Amino acid sequence: MILKGSQRAGAKQLSAHLLNDRDNDHVAVLELEGFIAEDLHGALREAEAVSKATRCKQYLFSLSLNPPKDAIVGEEDFQRAADQAGKVLGLEGQPRAIIIHEKEGRRHAHVVWSRIDADTLTAINLPHFKNRLTSLSKELYLEHGWALPNGLRSHGGKSFLNFTLDEWQQAKRLDLDPREIKGILRDAWDRSDSLRGFGNALEERGYFIAKGDRRGFVALDVQGNVFAVPKWLGLKSKEVQSKLGSPDKSPSVSEVKQELKGKVTDKLKSFIQQTKDRHIQEALPLERENHALRDQHRAERERLRLKQDERAVVEAKTRSDRLRKGLLGLLDRVTGKARAIRE
Repeated sequence: MILKGSQRAGAKQLSAHLLNDRDNDHVAVLELEGFIAEDLHGALREAEAVSKATRCKQYLFSLSLNPPKDAIVGEEDFQRAADQAGKVLGLEGQPRAIIIHEKEGRRHAHVVWSRIDADTLTAINLPHFKNRLTSLSKELYLEHGWALPNGLRSHGGKSFLNFTLDEWQQAKRLDLDPREIKGILRDAWDRSDSLRGFGNALEERGYFIAKGDRRGFVALDVQGNVFAVPKWLGLKSKEVQSKLGSPDKSPSVSEVKQELKGKVTDKLKSFIQQTKDRHIQEALPLERENHALRDQHRAERERLRLKQDERAVVEAKTRSDRLRKGLLGLLDRVTGKARAIRE
């Protein structure tokens, strides 16, 4: 189920919206739990009244639960999903209401919790609730065996060979849920009516058909992991071969692995070049800064050299003047003594 939630106020407006039978063929209040009131209007106004003892403005948490278009979902499924959502959000045990809407034979549900803890009169904090609901949505799809929408598939359902460098690095840190692998194979199987169609559908998701060691069909991912097609589809080998034909026309596992090795190597080479190019681009500002500093240092050194030359000239002139004065003084003294001797 796709789960979308929000913190909000407006008890009167929300209850009127949830009970609106103009836009829905059928509306039913499935559950009112933890409230004194026996109707939805009264229950949500009750949550509003309790919130008055706090500073909390958005005292309700409203969640919509939307199953896939063709899925048949019972009331127990909605209640179980509401229980799981309450647990991951930290709202377990809080007063809640569950409302079922049905339109044109398709059902969806809404769950509303009070965020106010009546014992402590504080609002329950809901950190990262969007990420938590996204994770739970995927878990519910896998749990029911529904085909994952692209938004919930690992890396958007892309083949590893079409990843960007950042996506590739992220993928190496994540493990793929086996149920998702089974869903990928099942989705490709349902979309195809021949070996060629099945192979093309799998390649879109990064899996490749081969003939297994036991002369049956297998699928390989880009890391070389082998998945027996009948086993992962829950079918007998004869059923698979009746649709796909004989596996003898398909390449062997070793041949596919060798081909994948080349594709992955080419992909990694492109990532290496991308990394080099990115490093060059990232280094350009540093290189310009380095050149600017070098020019600045050269100018400073030239100014220092000129000042040192000027100082050397001044000091040389000062020494010369002192020497000249010393010699003149000495000459005066010698001349004076000579005069005195003559006299």
